Amino acid sequence: MIEAYLSLLRENPNVPTAAQIAERAGYSVRSIFERFPDLHALRVAATDYALNQARDQSLTAGSDGDRQARLKAHVERRAYVCQKWLPLWRAFRANLGDSVELAQRARLVRGAIVQRIELMYAPELSMLADQERRQTVIAIEALIDFESWARMQEFFGLTPEEGCAVWIQAIDRLLPPPPPDS
Repeated sequence: MIEAYLSLLRENPNVPTAAQIAERAGYSVRSIFERFPDLHALRVAATDYALNQARDQSLTAGSDGDRQARLKAHVERRAYVCQKWLPLWRAFRANLGDSVELAQRARLVRGAIVQRIELMYAPELSMLADQERRQTVIAIEALIDFESWARMQEFFGLTPEEGCAVWIQAIDRLLPPPPPDS
């Protein structure tokens, strides 16, 4: 049922109905409500499922290379996650206002993204004063947002490779210059 819900979201940005989910999953509408008390509970379960998958897809690989390797690894991984999960993110954001559970998960997602930024760019961020470090992390997080990814593709017509190049260049400019070789 969760897979059916996610599949429908990938095809159409409108939140699917119970009938659409049941038809896609090969179950009756009643079966959905036997497993979930309401569609909101299904939405929360789908969000948890997606968060677990996205977390697995955003492992720390690439955090120990040189600056260009870390930039490439981070951006390519983030682009993959954005490409795969954008439809769910949009549905998730559209329903956020009426759900404490979804608001909590939004904070978890943002927190995980910030932790990843801090891990991937630790050498550069360690060179900054606290306030500048915080501002740089906030700017990078805003830059690599789901909607930023969508805007690059939908409005500017960029390919995923071109979008990655934009993000790499922008993050590289936001980070302090590397220290001179000793």
